[in-house]
Amino acid sequence: MRLLTKSRFKLGLECPNKLFYTKKEEYSNSKNDDTFLRALALGGFQIEEYARLHYQGGTLIEGDDGNYQSLWNQTQTLLKQENIIIYEAAFLFENLFIRVDILKKTGEKIELIEVKAKSWDDNQDRFVGVRGGIDADWKPYLFDVAFQKYVIQNCYPEWEITSYLQLADKNQNSTVDGLNQLFRIQKQSDNRTGIKVLVKDFKETGNSVLIRKNISDIVKDILDGKHKCLDKKTFNEALLLLEKNYVLDYFSLWKPSYSVCKKCEFKANTDSKKKGMKSGFEKCFKDVLVWNDNDFAKSDIFNIWKFRGSKFLDSGIYFKHQLTAIMVGVKKEVGKISETERQWIQIEKELNLEDTILVLKDELRAELDKFKFPLHFIDFETATAALPFNAGRRPYEQIAFQFSHHTYSQNGKINHQTEYINTEKGKFPNFDFIRNLKQALSNDNGTILRYSNHENTVLNQIKAQLINSNEQDKVELINFIDTITHIKDKGVNIWEGDRDMTDLLEIVKNFYYNPKTYGSNSIKDVLPASLQSSSFLQEKYSQPINGIGLSSKNFEGNHVWIKWENDIIQSPYNQLPSIYGGWSDEELDNILSGIIDINDGGAALTAYGRLQYTDMTDQESEAIQKALLKYCELDTLAMIMIYEHLREISA
Repeated sequence: MRLLTKSRFKLGLECPNKLFYTKKEEYSNSKNDDTFLRALALGGFQIEEYARLHYQGGTLIEGDDGNYQSLWNQTQTLLKQENIIIYEAAFLFENLFIRVDILKKTGEKIELIEVKAKSWDDNQDRFVGVRGGIDADWKPYLFDVAFQKYVIQNCYPEWEITSYLQLADKNQNSTVDGLNQLFRIQKQSDNRTGIKVLVKDFKETGNSVLIRKNISDIVKDILDGKHKCLDKKTFNEALLLLEKNYVLDYFSLWKPSYSVCKKCEFKANTDSKKKGMKSGFEKCFKDVLVWNDNDFAKSDIFNIWKFRGSKFLDSGIYFKHQLTAIMVGVKKEVGKISETERQWIQIEKELNLEDTILVLKDELRAELDKFKFPLHFIDFETATAALPFNAGRRPYEQIAFQFSHHTYSQNGKINHQTEYINTEKGKFPNFDFIRNLKQALSNDNGTILRYSNHENTVLNQIKAQLINSNEQDKVELINFIDTITHIKDKGVNIWEGDRDMTDLLEIVKNFYYNPKTYGSNSIKDVLPASLQSSSFLQEKYSQPINGIGLSSKNFEGNHVWIKWENDIIQSPYNQLPSIYGGWSDEELDNILSGIIDINDGGAALTAYGRLQYTDMTDQESEAIQKALLKYCELDTLAMIMIYEHLREISA
């Protein structure tokens, strides 16, 4: 039986063609496990169980998700009661099937409660903008609830349904310690989410850190057709299309969209194709735009860095060779490569099959000459948790649980100087983290380098936490943070520390373009491109690390960083052990991309969630921590390799 469920409805709202590919094993799908991984990384399983404690005494509808009729029958039996609370209530109407997180029935008055591991801030968040349209970030959630209400109302037309979103309240402090540890992920469980709840009464969890938002008016407007979706279709029009697509297994030839196609999960990479997997992305372009093999061999516009391609795709421009500098809007900036120049450089080099590096040598050399030795390269691993670790903490406060720190002396000596990791269950590590970082960086005034603005953001967030804390040394720690960070307002620095960290990523973007990165500035793409382009790096890092005087805290002395395969240098990141369940870091990034904010990689983020919320043996925990240490060490060593490459080509 093929039924349109709420998850498939949401998928279809992204692109109706996706419904043709989902649940078909022959099509490659990089997000097959996104539901579990997102819940693990953000604490979604815990939020769902925590929300149920707000509505105690409910009955859980259990059984195989595919056994729709059985679940619907169980629900109908329970709904014969005048008053009842049901978790995972199931409703079946024609070809539509939903499960409601929490349903509270009081006579014919119904509360439909959708629980989301998403934060709400009354000072910032709005469902509807000033122009009356639904905020894009909230649209999938609101249409999801509208779909649920539509199905329920058709099953029980006489009901008066009030719709709610239950969310993590970023303005609410926890009043108990260890709230996040009260909900444990189990390997085996008779509970649908696999969570063992260590409390029996909501009172044991202190004040609620959830907020319930009444969205009935917005849901009504959606159902009435006021808010459009899928190229200005009303809810009913979209539902009819998606129901037909999925139930009849119909391919609707939906026109490609730049933003959707660019990050489509149904693309098949080379490895997937070798395994016989099909590409939904290619089927769309063959069937909808009548592309042939020659078209797929052309360089399309989807990988252009920071490119706003929607207007071009809508105008029938799909390939780089169709673009001109005027169309891209190239504007030069003195002393640096501008954003639009960088886009045009990428386009020209790909079209001309050029693999030569473009570098503003004088400007790059001048920038590097500002550095004070010894250089300090740092990288943080961080996470956010929906349920706070300690009393006084709020949902989704920043958690800094790990850093790596390499030093580079003027004579070229490289030391993995210090590292820090704290994954202790339920411990808020930030203040211990900053003390260790201060100790690591306070022995000299050497330049501190990071890759991206993430570290600056994290340190300013920890500063805010310190201001509101009772830590005895908070003034000393705040002064340290002020020294190495900056604060911007509308792009203008309103504070800059005397030893403000230098962003190596900005140096790369401003003065350097390597065609081997294909427009990406991610460290995981810039590193292998640098290694492939630099004879200096190749000669140096083809030797064991103890042969080049490179100290390491996590790798053996005979470890070699450069390895070749078919005349191509393999990314050092491919040598790292799996941090999470056999998934590579790249695979986890692909799965979680677009679902959660990933600053330092999906692998570290997911591993931290697993260590926090999953019961495991000491041996399993130790293996994950060792993998995390290797991962973070490579991040700071990668920065050094990139720095050495930049120094080499600017000489």
